[in-house]
Amino acid sequence: MRPTSHFARLSRSQRHTFVASVAGWSLDAFDFFLFVFALRAIASEFHTDVKAVSEGIFLTLAMRPLGALFFGWLAERYGRRPILMVNIVSYSLCELASAFAPDLTTLLVLRALFGFAMGGEWGIGAALALESLPAAGRGFFSGVLQEGYVIGYLLASALFAFAFDVLGWRGMFIVGAAPALLVLYIRSTVDESPAWLAGRQRAPASRAEVGSAIRRYLPTFLFMVLLMACFNAFSHGSQDLYPTFLQTQHGFDARTTGTIAIVYNIGALCGGIFFGGLSERLGRRRAIALAALLALPMMPLWIYSQTAVMFAAGSFAMQFMVQGAWGIVPAHLNELSPPSVRAILPGFAYQLGNLLMARIGPLQAGLAEARGNDYASVLAATIAIVAVVLTVVVMAGGEASNTDLVTR
Repeated sequence: MRPTSHFARLSRSQRHTFVASVAGWSLDAFDFFLFVFALRAIASEFHTDVKAVSEGIFLTLAMRPLGALFFGWLAERYGRRPILMVNIVSYSLCELASAFAPDLTTLLVLRALFGFAMGGEWGIGAALALESLPAAGRGFFSGVLQEGYVIGYLLASALFAFAFDVLGWRGMFIVGAAPALLVLYIRSTVDESPAWLAGRQRAPASRAEVGSAIRRYLPTFLFMVLLMACFNAFSHGSQDLYPTFLQTQHGFDARTTGTIAIVYNIGALCGGIFFGGLSERLGRRRAIALAALLALPMMPLWIYSQTAVMFAAGSFAMQFMVQGAWGIVPAHLNELSPPSVRAILPGFAYQLGNLLMARIGPLQAGLAEARGNDYASVLAATIAIVAVVLTVVVMAGGEASNTDLVTR
């Protein structure tokens, strides 16, 4: 079925909900990746090295599980829609405050707070979207929804490529406060999740009841955490230090680095949508495994090219596969989760997986600097290992493709 056919089947309310959920995740990622692009500039201003500044990536990822748990619990009690708006305003304010950090310590604290706010957005936004959409075509919509992350990366790439020389890293963070305006759209056009509304006759779950539900589904939860640890190593291990690799090891300027990032984010966007749709036919697990394994033959062009054009081609192919696998995640996790904890369980598992891999950026930077800034070998080894492990883990798990998320 053509993408236009999928969208044509949605009601006006469903389209608004889906657009808002994608936009929330996109702008969340936009704010996150502005920091990734600014690592070298921040290190220069604060007279330190990239490894020290990259601790901000670790702190952001480490705080996301707490945000997922806190905001997810609020969303179970008070609804997906209002808490999503609170999330978006929170991370936007943290991004704005980062622009005025007087020193590295203050900036790192603000990035931790940003991570807390960022942690709730994915789980709530995915639950709101997927609970509002029909089961048919969920793989396609999952691919588009997850690639909101890539759209955010793409926007950050464009801002870095064409405005960094004028704005500097502080100016980029000021622009990063713009997502707060999305709340106006959500408030005026988005309806509450039908699944949440259907359960309103029940008393809101207490913290003890949420904890009990998580314990009841502990094997599923632990599998999801392990799966998301593999996924986060796959994405952050291939993306977060790639701009630094291009600048440090190959001497590309901001314009060239940003342009390459634009190209590979277009590849990521295409991959997420393609494999999300493919999962409707192959199943979630097999589509994820296929994308992960196809990343392996893309490695030489991705990491060992010599010209900007070849790096653009290689990174396009690599991120097509990386985000192709990722595009299936929202549908897969929400289908595996019971309705009583759907706003918490997928998002909390996602962010705990993030926490387990939160030090991958500083670890990669430290190893590369210790080897004379050899980022290429470190990035290549990371993806070679992670692609195989991800394939094994996802094939060992269960699947519940196209289950009814409203009644289940």
